[in-house]
Amino acid sequence: MMVRNTSSDNRYSCTRKSRRLMTAQQHRPVTRSHPASTAGCFTGLPAEVLHMILDQLSMVDISVFSMVSKEITSYIVDYVSSQAWRKKNLIQSFHNPTCLEQRSTLEHYRQMGLLFKRCTMLLPTKDRLKFIFSKFSQIPCFMLGHCTAPACNGYSRYGVFLQTLIAGWDELECHRVFNFLCNQTNFLLKTEALLTLKPGLMPYQEYQLRFFCRKVLLDPCQNQPDGQFWLVQLLKPWPMVRQAHLLLILYGPVLHDGERGLPHAFFLDLAKGILMLFGALQVKGWSTNSMISVLDELIVIPQPWYVENVARLLVLCGNNLCYTFLASKALSGRLREISRIIIHIILVCEKDGYSMSWVVKLVQQICSVFSTAPEKFNFIKHLENMFSEVTREFFEFSAEGNNFEDRETFQTLYILLSASASFHTKLLHKFLK
Repeated sequence: MMVRNTSSDNRYSCTRKSRRLMTAQQHRPVTRSHPASTAGCFTGLPAEVLHMILDQLSMVDISVFSMVSKEITSYIVDYVSSQAWRKKNLIQSFHNPTCLEQRSTLEHYRQMGLLFKRCTMLLPTKDRLKFIFSKFSQIPCFMLGHCTAPACNGYSRYGVFLQTLIAGWDELECHRVFNFLCNQTNFLLKTEALLTLKPGLMPYQEYQLRFFCRKVLLDPCQNQPDGQFWLVQLLKPWPMVRQAHLLLILYGPVLHDGERGLPHAFFLDLAKGILMLFGALQVKGWSTNSMISVLDELIVIPQPWYVENVARLLVLCGNNLCYTFLASKALSGRLREISRIIIHIILVCEKDGYSMSWVVKLVQQICSVFSTAPEKFNFIKHLENMFSEVTREFFEFSAEGNNFEDRETFQTLYILLSASASFHTKLLHKFLK
């Protein structure tokens, strides 16, 4: 609003209101107009055009792009839900791949895990899992017992995807993942059907269960706490006897009745599983007694193991677990049993090239369990008598029926005698020193 000035220069002046408007216009910054939506220039684009743009991006780029805004996340979710995307990206060539194909599909599913992790992060865990696993439920190679190809790599790709997806999730969310997998694959019923039978009666189903659990849940774990968490989830629903049976299915060798000493390679996986479970007893509700009970049940499945196999497993499990297992038996007065195991541990160390000094130290540790001198003497006496008994057994076994051509038994007898000499040399040297 302009008014005439009464002064002699006859110029016009501004009212107070017009001055405020002019000041505001002078100080207003010159900017581009902001779109109403955080989707920016993608607002209003037809879905087909947006999908064409996204088709030109890598999966990692799409995963990063999905975190720009809620609207973009919604576009990405629609994009990965399309039939065209699933047909292009859900690779199903898992049978007899070349080394190059194996590496590429492994990385492909790792990137896919990252994509689904980022584009579903705003959803509740239940809805998130339902959305994600609906994309994979129709792939036979990802489902327990649905693929019959012997050289299928589907489970390992599924495992890489899953572990990438849940990396950083808290324990409660991981519990929900496990429960969701159990419901999706009917896992508990299939496992119970195997655990109620004698081991080896359904070898194909046991192999499928082992392969699924190892490749999807256990082997992809990057550290012991993660592996321990999943192994506990697998074992927890079952009583102690079935826990040992399931542990043998997951990690153990195939043992037949009366099978004698097997190479240490047969027991490496089983020792790895036992150490993952009991290497750090931080699991609520599990104790040293739990460990001993599981091991006691394990070494009688399907029949009591040959003692050399028990000894080799204990050696592979390391000093702490081996000592705990033997000391518990020593305290309960089972001297004859632990003496036989120790003799075979000495034999295993001589066969496999382990230090005999370690066995001497182990015997010292077990001897310290006893509080009085007569008890310690009784333990040493049992141990020495067992040397004679085991030596005689090997000789009688090889000589039975004049079967002196049994070179393996004679070789074991020879190794046992050498092991005895080595053990006693180390023992005497330690005390005489």
